[in-house]
Amino acid sequence: MFDIGAAELLVIVVVAIIVIGPKDMPKAMRTAGRWIGKLRKVSGHFRAGLDEMVRQAEIEDMEKEWADRNKRIMAEYPTGDDPAGGAPDNLVPPQMEPLAAADEVPDPDAAAEAAIRRAAPVKAPEHAPPETDEPSLPLDPPPPPAKDA
Repeated sequence: MFDIGAAELLVIVVVAIIVIGPKDMPKAMRTAGRWIGKLRKVSGHFRAGLDEMVRQAEIEDMEKEWADRNKRIMAEYPTGDDPAGGAPDNLVPPQMEPLAAADEVPDPDAAAEAAIRRAAPVKAPEHAPPETDEPSLPLDPPPPPAKDA
């Protein structure tokens, strides 16, 4: 905030000791600390008030924009219950169709079993068994080359 270096701070301390005196210096420092604390509290309160005013102005602008948009939509589509009146053609995509009711399913137990089978995890295919009796580890050294006799 203030660009006070070590030399300037030393000059301020020396002048304060000469003017105030070493005996009253702790009391003066406490008083200065209290004033600085009060100043920070007031500036924080002021900043919070400004932020709240800006936030309220933004909310009012958004509410006005939403009201204007709502009036425009209501003027374009006075009835919203048919596609010509502004309703979308299909409200629910086909993959989101509701499930059949329990009384519409011929056999609820069979339907539940089928759902469980569809949700069951699938086991990964097994690897082919190795051709040798003893499996090799990936860190094993390669076998020595065959010697011709």
